[in-house]
Amino acid sequence: MNLFTAGDPGDGNTPLSPEEQNDLIPDLTTREELNEWERQNILEAYAWGFDPRNLRRQDPLTEAYLRELHRRMFDQTWKWAGLYRSSEKNLGIAHYLIRDSLAALLGDARYWLQHKTFLQDEIAIRFHHRLVWIHPFPNGNGRHARIMADVLIQAQGSHAFTWGGGDMAQPGNFRSRYIHALRAADHGDIGPILKFARS
Repeated sequence: MNLFTAGDPGDGNTPLSPEEQNDLIPDLTTREELNEWERQNILEAYAWGFDPRNLRRQDPLTEAYLRELHRRMFDQTWKWAGLYRSSEKNLGIAHYLIRDSLAALLGDARYWLQHKTFLQDEIAIRFHHRLVWIHPFPNGNGRHARIMADVLIQAQGSHAFTWGGGDMAQPGNFRSRYIHALRAADHGDIGPILKFARS
């Protein structure tokens, strides 16, 4: 098993290609070291994303913001931070459809907000689900989509989601519940992921 990918293709992790693995910036040797390194990197991006000045000043429903958030989440970890994937994965749409699909998602989310198509939580969760489904980056898509949903909901004056209250970087009940809820949304049932996000 590769140190930087999960051994079970059903666990929701995206395997990295050898080329993508070669773009690791720090000298790490175990998955635990990688998880901790990424966690620290993500905390810095989280602070940037939820700085009250940024929440007021930045428009998260732009491609530039979406890519900048991913870059800040992984810029000390991976050279491809903030860059769209250029290969096919076990999850996500064909890589050549990423830009058009993101443009459609950003436009849809803006419409939902302007016309109050859904309640605020549902708008953010529908955005999160479609962003995970597109899977625009080589890795970190779930974490990125969860923070994007938190930014969207807080920009509307509500509270960030709790996402089951556990550490989804670790295998276990929280992660399996999240993956199960995402798969239900893939089949049109948004209820489980809405419930999980506030549990």
